[in-house]
Amino acid sequence: MDMQKRPQRPPQAQHPEGCLVVAVRIPVRIFVFLVVLPVRLLWDVFTAAARFLWRYVLAPVGRVVGWILHRLLVVPLIWLYRHLLTPLGHALVWLYARVLTPTGQALVRFLVWFHARVLTPIGHAVVWLLTPVAKAVAWLSDMLGTALYWTARVLLVLPAVALWRWVLAPAGRVLGIVLREIGEALGHAWRAAGYVARAAGRVLGTLFRWIFLEPARWVYRTVLTPVGHVVRDLVLHPAAEAARAIGRAVRQARADLRRALFGEPTRPAPVDRREPGGRDTRTLDG
Repeated sequence: MDMQKRPQRPPQAQHPEGCLVVAVRIPVRIFVFLVVLPVRLLWDVFTAAARFLWRYVLAPVGRVVGWILHRLLVVPLIWLYRHLLTPLGHALVWLYARVLTPTGQALVRFLVWFHARVLTPIGHAVVWLLTPVAKAVAWLSDMLGTALYWTARVLLVLPAVALWRWVLAPAGRVLGIVLREIGEALGHAWRAAGYVARAAGRVLGTLFRWIFLEPARWVYRTVLTPVGHVVRDLVLHPAAEAARAIGRAVRQARADLRRALFGEPTRPAPVDRREPGGRDTRTLDG
């Protein structure tokens, strides 16, 4: 019973442009794929170069330029605002309060009086004289507007409606189909180019690791590290010990030469600490 009570949906109308879609889609996608893929690869290369250029060139240069602009522009402008514009603003405020405000108030009172005593009577007289002329001009304007409306409708509107209905609308539908297929082809090609670029990047990274990093790591671990240990144990440590022995011998020779030339150095005189010396020295315990 429920299935019988539900209203049946009307069948959807099929688009008549199926053949045109098939005829346009495949050539457009092939062409766009061949064109967009190299563009996407170049775009990825340029994006990486731009990031490197921004991080290591443009950002430091921008900070330096910002510091220079701050020193050359901001600091002088602050000084100009504090020592010139602020006093000038105070002077203008005083001029406005003491001179312009009374003058403006007097002018407003004069304009009110002039409007009430002169302009209002003149305006009433002009309105009384021009009312018949305005009515005649309005009637002529209505007649002329009606004639222009029908002339424009016959000469412009009806041909434009016919042109839109029979020429521009069908052409627009065909152009919409073509543009839609081009857009879909561009999207597919752009995404495919992205997949290819990422796969190429992973392949290049793997090749770089296996060609350069792994051999370099193996050489460092199996060759350079043992050689470094051997050099350290057999060459550097004995050389350091020999250098320290030579240094001690040189210092001893200099000390012997100094004693031979100038004698034994004088020892400082003992300082009387006011405490008994020897075994009888007093302590805090007794």
